[in-house]
This record gives sequence, structure tokens and C-alpha cells, in this order.
Amino acid sequence: MSKSVPAFLQDESDDRETDTASESSYQLSRHKKSPSSLTNLSSSSGMTSLSSVSGSVMSVYSGDFGNLEVKGNIQFAIDYVDSLKELHVFVAQCKDLAAADVKKQRSDPYVKAYLLPDKGKMGKKKTLVVKKTLNPVYNEILRYKVEKQILKTQKLNLSVWHRDTFKRNSFLGEVELDLETWDWDNKQNKQLKWYPLKRKTAPVALEAENRGEMKLALQYVPDPIPGKKLPTTGEVHIWVKECLDLPLLRGNHLNSFVKCIILPDTSRKSRQKTRAVGKTTNPVFNHTMVYDGFRPEDLTEACVELTVWDHYKLTNQFLGGLRIGFGTGKSYGTEVDWMDSTSEEVALWEKMVNSPNTWIEATLPLRMLLIAKISK
Repeated sequence: MSKSVPAFLQDESDDRETDTASESSYQLSRHKKSPSSLTNLSSSSGMTSLSSVSGSVMSVYSGDFGNLEVKGNIQFAIDYVDSLKELHVFVAQCKDLAAADVKKQRSDPYVKAYLLPDKGKMGKKKTLVVKKTLNPVYNEILRYKVEKQILKTQKLNLSVWHRDTFKRNSFLGEVELDLETWDWDNKQNKQLKWYPLKRKTAPVALEAENRGEMKLALQYVPDPIPGKKLPTTGEVHIWVKECLDLPLLRGNHLNSFVKCIILPDTSRKSRQKTRAVGKTTNPVFNHTMVYDGFRPEDLTEACVELTVWDHYKLTNQFLGGLRIGFGTGKSYGTEVDWMDSTSEEVALWEKMVNSPNTWIEATLPLRMLLIAKISK
């Protein structure tokens, strides 16, 4: 069964190649698979590659958001050091946290910080884990290299987590500070203060944020080789046209690309992506991806996952995504959390299935996704 992990918790620092190939470049690689496997063909600006898509993946949640009650408080202070152009978050301690180990009344807590809306690897800082206590003392400074002006567009999110011996994380509570109106000159604001921990609100807030839209078209070709005597499998064509009004996570900088996989397969071989388009919140991709090996019954079990990322140095930060399928919550008889298409996404898939050999266009709002981890 394929499980997922919240996108903003996933370190998306994969080995994404930069699309620098020339117009005439051509790469073809085929992997032997069973007849029922899916293969995909992706082309953009004259670049083509073929690889096979098959099977599913086992991965674990990076965070458990619902099993433990939220209680207790966290003590911290923030300050901006102009000479260093750094935001300093001094995490002092927590008290009266919920007990992950109910019998022994203890947890192994640590504190994680983000500057929202950046939930990528570059924006994540965390303290050390303090073992076997509900009242951990940290006295650690988390530092962010950031321009003071950019802080006015951000929120500081501090969350407390229990990490067990298997390195699984359980949510214990969070605090969020809006930095837009923060008075950095007020000495009182630089003093240590106690804040009550609250239930998880970040996913709801992020879901409601405008993440932009994607303009795309889908086509189902049930018989790509007419006249062939042997039965053939069909193809799904995905035409990523452009994105509109993408969010800016790094001031005015943006270098976006779109990644596609056909769930339940999350293997690296199945992944296709567009080139990166920089310096615009309305990137035009005009990239077509062709996935073959679709039997009619596969259309009800598979799901097209399209995700938009901001490529920065060695990391990719999640901006938003789509999951286009029937949204049944199941795939090949197994309950899966990624089969969660919205009504608009389901409507596009239904029109494609019911109108073979016809491009079906739509402009869909990008949303927060629980991203399935890429398997090797």
C-alpha cells in the first residue's frame, strides 16, 4: 500500500536535472516490464524519453497529526540582527507537554521552525531531541539568513514534535507569529515569553491560500495503433500548458517546473517533468507527456499527480499540485490516501474517459497535497 507524507515535511532535494539539452537532443530507454505495466513518453522542446511505470511503493508518514492531545506551553524569543541580516529564534524550553509514552508519562520532544509560506528544506530549522521528559530545556538559537523586508511577508511557525526510536514524529502542538506587523524596535518583543501550544492549523491555512492555477488538457487514446489485429493498450496524453499566479516563496524570485507521476507508481523511473521556467509567476511550459499501457480498468484505479515546484540551488520547494482521477479513495482494492481528487479534478478525468480521442481542457486551482515519497 502506498502511503504519503505532507509535502511541506518532505525534503524535496532530489537529483533534478536541469533541462539544458539542445532542441535536437533525444534520449530513449526502455525497461522490460509485464504487459500490464504502464510506460510513459514525455516530450518538451524536442526532448523525448521513455520509461516504464509499474507497481506501488511503501513509504511511511513523516508526521502523525492526530494521535496525541495538544497541551502545554513553549517559551521563546525572536530578534532581528541587522549587522548579520539574520532572524534569531531563541527556543528556551517547553513545559507540560502531552505524553507520547502514556505508561511512563514522557516524550522525546524537539522543536521545528518554518518561515511560512516556505515549507521547503531551506526554510526548516530544528532543535535537538531532548529525551524522556515533558518539560524539555533547549536554550538553542535557530538562525535564518533573510532580508528584513522579506520578513514582512512571512509568518514564524514553531511546532513541537515527539520523535520515537523508529524516527517517527508525532505532533505535540504549535505556535504561529505573524511577522507583517511585528515591532522589531520594541524591547519587550525581544524578551522570552510563554506561548500556549495550539492544534495543527498550518495545513488548513495553506490549503486556503491561493497557490495559483494550472491550465492543461488531457486525452485518452484507447487504440493508438489502428488496424492492429492484436489487442493494444491505450494511452493517456497530458498537455501541461501553463501555470497562472504562482505564489512567491523567495521574495520576487521564482524558477518553476512541473513534475508528473501516475500513481500508484512513485518510482523515479516513472517520473516526468517539464523544463524550469524562471522569473515569472505565469510560466508557459507547453509540455506533453504520453503514458501508455492503460487498459480500460486501469483508468478507474490510476491517478495523475501533477506537482509544481520552485527550483532553488540544490532544493525544490513545493508550490501546489493536482490529483486527477476518480477520487474513490481506493486503488486496485487497497485504500490509499492519494486517491483524493477534488470535484473539479474528477470532472476533468470523467470527461476524458467518456470522450476518447478528444483533448479535454481545464484550468484547475493548485492545492496542498500529501506527496508520496519517491522510491528508488
